[in-house]
Amino acid sequence: MRSFTVIGLSNFGYYLTKYLVDEGFPVMVIDSDKERVDKVKSFVQKAIIADATDKETLKNLGLQDVDVVVVCLGERIDSSVLVTLHLRELGVKEIIVKSVTEDHEKILDIIGATSTVFPERDMAFRIAQSISHPNVLEYIPLGHDISVIEIVPPKEFIGKTLSELNLRNKYGIQVLVVKEMIPEKVSLIPRADYKIKDSDILVVIGKDKDLKKIQKY
Repeated sequence: MRSFTVIGLSNFGYYLTKYLVDEGFPVMVIDSDKERVDKVKSFVQKAIIADATDKETLKNLGLQDVDVVVVCLGERIDSSVLVTLHLRELGVKEIIVKSVTEDHEKILDIIGATSTVFPERDMAFRIAQSISHPNVLEYIPLGHDISVIEIVPPKEFIGKTLSELNLRNKYGIQVLVVKEMIPEKVSLIPRADYKIKDSDILVVIGKDKDLKKIQKY
């Protein structure tokens, strides 16, 4: 089982920790604020009050042996950069860092973050997608201009089979999953003869420019 360490118990760090624990993963947390650490110590594997910007502290805590370290230091840009640098030098396999600006994100990429998360920007984008395209229920960007969306099928799709719709050739997109609401059932990689119903939800992958074509219905 993969092991996780969360550095920084801001709101983002707290909820991330809670959800990882709920999924059954062992999680160690580190924060310099005793009150924040006390808030989670009852349900995490280990809760440490420490200054994570100190490289020796990170080494002594064995972070070089942890599978994934997530740095959630909020607005403390200088601290998150320093911690990320230390983790990279210690040889941590996967380093995920919460960024707060695009410049911050660029710096983290340069110094060796495996990936970055910009929650405010990403959530704003997803909300913009959902309110500008009412048929889009979920929007998950995968990078390289490719995304997965969950949509209510346009009325033009209802009663037609996937073969008849020919979405891959017409739009360059692929239906990965059909969630049938009546009766409740999930069809993974549905067959070409599957006929779309008005109670279905489609999970589709494709390039952003191609996905926009079906969002206009």
